[in-house]
Amino acid sequence: MRDPVSVDLQVAEDTVPAPLPVSAAERIRREFAQAWGAIGAAWGVAPSTAAVQGYFLVHGGPLTEPEIRRALGLSHRAAAMALAECTEWGLIERSHGGRRTGRRGPAAAAYLAVGNNWEWFRRVARARKERETDPVVPVIEHCAELADREAAGGGPHAAELEELSQRLGGLLRFVHLFDRGVGILVDASPTATQRLFALLDELDDASLRGLVALLETVDPHDLARATDALASLSPAAARRLVGLAGTPGIGRILGR
Repeated sequence: MRDPVSVDLQVAEDTVPAPLPVSAAERIRREFAQAWGAIGAAWGVAPSTAAVQGYFLVHGGPLTEPEIRRALGLSHRAAAMALAECTEWGLIERSHGGRRTGRRGPAAAAYLAVGNNWEWFRRVARARKERETDPVVPVIEHCAELADREAAGGGPHAAELEELSQRLGGLLRFVHLFDRGVGILVDASPTATQRLFALLDELDDASLRGLVALLETVDPHDLARATDALASLSPAAARRLVGLAGTPGIGRILGR
């Protein structure tokens, strides 16, 4: 009769895939994934989840859980949790049909990265907004309302409560503005977001500094009116306006 321990060890040896030689490209992919995992930890994302996302970004897929495990040295539980988290964030999705990655057993579920870099950026921004910004707004609102109510009641601490109310009100306005700015990126199409960043890339540092300086001198209400007017233009009219912007005649009208 064989020793049960020996049988268990033999089964384990049979089920653990032997390490396979990897190409130079695969070594680079794995190094990138590990570095991405370390960066993810600084962003508050589980390192294994970030590493799996990083591996998908540079691999192209489709990939199965056993392949992820082998490439990144993860346990079955860690790989499964990371895949589930990436799926929940909308970064990967299951592909149609499975793939066989070994000689035995059923085909494993395969996953693919979703969209391009701008699409996963938008999805990460949405997930972080839902997890981080959205929950904090009601907390600030509640505390601001509480401070307002207590300050209105007078008493020996009225001045301190009034100052607290103003601080919370300022913080709330900031969070609302920041949340709206992030929301615009979240709701925009990946193509629109790409065009926005491409515009920034086309401008030199002097032009960008000039635009930022203008924001300090022009009233926000006037900027909003101008932006509303631009937003109401048809695409053809907007292209004509952009074409006119750099002409000498427009420059003379603007006093440049």
